[in-house]
Amino acid sequence: MTDLVPDRSRAVLSRGTSRLLIVDMQEKLLRIMPDAAAVQARCKMLVDAAQLLGIPVDATEQYPKGLGPTIAELAALIPDRPEKRRFSAARSLPWMAKLVDDGRHQVVVAGIESHVCVLQTALDLVAAGFDVHVPADIVTSRNALDSETALRRMSGEGVTITTAETVLFEWCETAEAEEFKAISRLITSRT
Repeated sequence: MTDLVPDRSRAVLSRGTSRLLIVDMQEKLLRIMPDAAAVQARCKMLVDAAQLLGIPVDATEQYPKGLGPTIAELAALIPDRPEKRRFSAARSLPWMAKLVDDGRHQVVVAGIESHVCVLQTALDLVAAGFDVHVPADIVTSRNALDSETALRRMSGEGVTITTAETVLFEWCETAEAEEFKAISRLITSRT
């Protein structure tokens, strides 16, 4: 009977089928967010974990001439950050055409602002056939109502709303994973 039970639910993130996308974590934008320090710390934790687990990480920048570059601690970890003017980052991503080719059908999307670039990116990725997960504690907007409304809208359109810690434990999968202690340290150092 156990042969009929799948190893993992498709709804659970896996390091082998995931990628991480950081949307517009730029200096001038982050500076005006009410929960900037917490979002920045969790975003860095997610990037560190993804790199530890071998998960591809991408980042975008919305009009950096006007909004400034990606914050320094993330820019150092993600050197290639396509510039964009379109609010959705989907067209800026070279892997969009590789849904079937590389098997990475899950995309964790974090960044700012929830109701503009994150929302449009997530919806475009869902439309392209990706399973999209948005950690509610690593997205933000200047106005809390905008962020809350965007999260509800994304959920209604098939985006999985989750948290940073949930993402990390799903990626790690087991306490027997060789990276488990390092992942645990990332979590406890940021909370």
